[in-house]
Amino acid sequence: MSRGTGDGVPSPAGPAWSRWVGRFLARVAWATDVIGAEHVPADGPVVLAANHTGVVDGPLVLGVAPRPLHVLVKEEMFTGPVGWVLRAAGQIPVDRTGGRPALAAGLGVLRRGGAVGVFPEGARGRGDATSARAGAAWLALNGHARVVPVAVLGTRRAGEGVNRIPGLRRRLVVRFGEPLTVERAPGVSGKQALEDANERIRTALAELVADTVALTGVALPLDDPRRDRPTP
Repeated sequence: MSRGTGDGVPSPAGPAWSRWVGRFLARVAWATDVIGAEHVPADGPVVLAANHTGVVDGPLVLGVAPRPLHVLVKEEMFTGPVGWVLRAAGQIPVDRTGGRPALAAGLGVLRRGGAVGVFPEGARGRGDATSARAGAAWLALNGHARVVPVAVLGTRRAGEGVNRIPGLRRRLVVRFGEPLTVERAPGVSGKQALEDANERIRTALAELVADTVALTGVALPLDDPRRDRPTP
């Protein structure tokens, strides 16, 4: 299992085996194009902010990221054997109704110079980053971390459920954008700084996703299981 730091915070490096599992999935189970990995800072605190369409987005980004990564994952996934594997891999459970413990754990990783993966959209959907929660921005501001937007394409196609695992050797794409620096300017309230940083991250992610779709031809799913679900 992943060794912590003794204070409930995951080790910044995390277990090496989890990255190998993610790498195997990305390179063997699926055919993953990785673009822009050189944009991820080699050291220091960094937040990877990715769009979210499918259940394998987290393991995929973990496997192809050029440095160890702790991904914030919804706590509903931390049950049974899957939950054991996620905890052993050093991933961080998030209660989406109030994610303070997850943010605290992520902040601890950043303060030790590690990297944290976040899905600002909060749930799997279209992945177009038209909306974003402020967790990534909060971590970046408080952890003095650079932010790398990450476009993930192909993990869910239109008509597929959010828990569907992509078929063998499906083409997937992970593209790392150029890092952003977000800071609280003098005289700006904390609330306003958070809102500004969140919008800057969301815009950068949305632009990267749209540009990556155009570059690779791998489309986002046109349906959104969160918004397109029929009313009972």
